[in-house]
Amino acid sequence: MTTKEELLAKAKKPSEDALRLHPFYRGKIATAPKCAIRSFDDFAIWYSPGVAAACRAIAADPALSYEYTNRANVIAVVSDGTRVLGLGDIGPEAGMPVMEGKALLFKYLGGVDAVPLCLDTKDPDEIIYAVKLIQPSYGGINLEDLSQPKCFRILDALRSDPAVVIPVWHDDQQGTATVLLAGLINALKLVGKRMDQIRLAMIGVGAASVATLRLLAASGVKMGQVIAVDSKGILHPGRDDIRAQQESFADKWRIAQESNADGVRGGIAEAMRGADVCVAFSQPGPDTIKPEWVAQMAKDAIVFPCANPIPEIWPWEAKEAGARIVGTGRSDFPNQLNNSLVFPGVFRGALDVRAKTITDEMCLAAAAELAQYAVDRGIDDDNIVPKMDEPDVYAREAVAVAMKAQEQGLARIAMSRAEILRTATEAINRAREMAALLMREGIIPLPPEG
Repeated sequence: MTTKEELLAKAKKPSEDALRLHPFYRGKIATAPKCAIRSFDDFAIWYSPGVAAACRAIAADPALSYEYTNRANVIAVVSDGTRVLGLGDIGPEAGMPVMEGKALLFKYLGGVDAVPLCLDTKDPDEIIYAVKLIQPSYGGINLEDLSQPKCFRILDALRSDPAVVIPVWHDDQQGTATVLLAGLINALKLVGKRMDQIRLAMIGVGAASVATLRLLAASGVKMGQVIAVDSKGILHPGRDDIRAQQESFADKWRIAQESNADGVRGGIAEAMRGADVCVAFSQPGPDTIKPEWVAQMAKDAIVFPCANPIPEIWPWEAKEAGARIVGTGRSDFPNQLNNSLVFPGVFRGALDVRAKTITDEMCLAAAAELAQYAVDRGIDDDNIVPKMDEPDVYAREAVAVAMKAQEQGLARIAMSRAEILRTATEAINRAREMAALLMREGIIPLPPEG
């Protein structure tokens, strides 16, 4: 039987390997050609003088930029480094390893080319302006690791601006909420509870929590049965500190007014008492949530401590305290509720039909498909969502998103379900085969033993 010391050592191993291997590779992504170079004569086609013909065609019809360039398959991962993982405001340079990692996952899991763009500004207006300026080069924008409340303002401003004609997505909000919903759908199936009857404790009221509550409400969760907790305690209409900040933290004020129908007061312990579900996007642990608080939850409790890099409570501690199903954001524990299951497939589908935006309805479709994929191949208490190494899940998710985009009238091109599945599968397989080939040929060297 694995000891707690062995589990802790395993949990620390990825960080140790990261410090050893990041300098070995000096980054995780690079530019690679995608056109044939048969001889130096081909540069007359790909560059001067032949390229001028492609330029003139796009000048006459800007939509051809999706046909004549890589724009249809490339996005920008935009961050200012103010809320990186559980590390906080560490700056744009320190945020680059995360953005490169994001780009790697986009490529390997979704066949999507992604460029990390860490901006040297914390001003939301400048970030909004920067995104609008770079639009012509990309098929979509992935906002990443932006502090609140500006992350809400930036996303809302860009999504509502008619001048923004490509999808803008904030993964910390929409991606995290989507995978959390998928996990909860299947967890509730296993414990025999209904979405509209659960009592839910939400620990932390940041970007991920706000978006998750929005999707949960659309899925049947009653806001009155939600008890939300921030660093100062349970949210309720009498919180003068939230009332005073209602303009800048409008979503938090709305939650304070609509949630907590029973008027519970206190902190995390009181919020979790009798709860069927605990969802946490808060201070990294492992002692943010205490085992004795889990023990006070309802029978067959579901606990999702999702802080990175360390969950609010170690999964084995939550299980020992009585939780039946536990999911975290980490890949080295069962039930990884990580947005890496979401953003590659969502963008794959959005790009393939050239969607103008990514709506909550598209997120709901993605969550439903993730949950159904897991059900189709079997679920249990330690296996409620697909795993990252199940490649078919991303293509199926892409289909769900692309079909919903067409249904909502947001797609620029029409594709059948079969066409989307084939296109997505080919893109994903091509990316994986390329990585395997480069490693096989030694162009990407295998890491040293450590």
